[in-house]
Amino acid sequence: MNVPLDSRQVRAFCVLARTGSFTQTARELHVTQSGVSHAMKALERDVGCRLLDRLGKKVVLTQAGEQLLHHATKILQEMESARESLAHLGKWGRGRLRLGASTTACQYIIPPVMREFKESFPEHILNVEPGDTPELVSLLLRHRIDLALSLEPSNEPQLEFHPLFTDELHFIVAALHAWAKTRKVERTEIPRQSYILYAKNSVTFRLIEQYFRHEQMVLNTVIELGSMEATKELVKLGMGVSILAPWIARKEIEDGSLVTLPLGRRKLERRWGILHWRGKRLNLAEETFIGLCESACTSLSSREQRN
Repeated sequence: MNVPLDSRQVRAFCVLARTGSFTQTARELHVTQSGVSHAMKALERDVGCRLLDRLGKKVVLTQAGEQLLHHATKILQEMESARESLAHLGKWGRGRLRLGASTTACQYIIPPVMREFKESFPEHILNVEPGDTPELVSLLLRHRIDLALSLEPSNEPQLEFHPLFTDELHFIVAALHAWAKTRKVERTEIPRQSYILYAKNSVTFRLIEQYFRHEQMVLNTVIELGSMEATKELVKLGMGVSILAPWIARKEIEDGSLVTLPLGRRKLERRWGILHWRGKRLNLAEETFIGLCESACTSLSSREQRN
């Protein structure tokens, strides 16, 4: 088995190759001249060939020594670069945070959180991967992201879920829809409507499906979309009914273009939170990001309760 070269011996060899003097090399490395001599003999013994020739008081490299110097210079440069990179990361606010977030969170929660985060960590590199909960879980398990802001997944024992807030799904209809005029949803009318729902592989779709299965209903899904904005626009145009959390359509509800109505006597709630590997020791940037998300979501929940 090949044993890695001793980095101290390699460094001494490179200095000696440059100075051509044991005395000068010992002075630069702050060791004794005999220490340099012993290190070179040990290095030659390790590589199995002569690396140095003495020409009077001058030390010159053999062909093998020149070959080793070529590689050793690159090795030491890489080691120095590694040291500088680590020192750079060790400075306050330097580093990288890889985030995953649902498309809804990317649009409504992440932007203000990122703005505040950058005030505390101005030189931090932020990467955001959008995706639905199943995709974000996969990215976390493959160590492609550090944190995910998403809905609570089911049965993921390797991941820890840090809850942020709970929302409730409602029917969302256009202002001219019959339900909007009466402010009432007749149970018999629910299966007869056309629905515009979020993507079929999402946690939200699964929750809606489970809810109405329990109510012994099957919804007539006409359109599936992966965009909340597109969904709201289609509902406003009278293309169908959607099922969303009111905070996602707050602007439209306030201006009267959309109307929200409860699903029924039972509530359909979702839990939002931060996902990360179970038992992971969070660094300062990750803890700060979670704290900012908590503040943003507390504010969001408060506005919803007032409305």
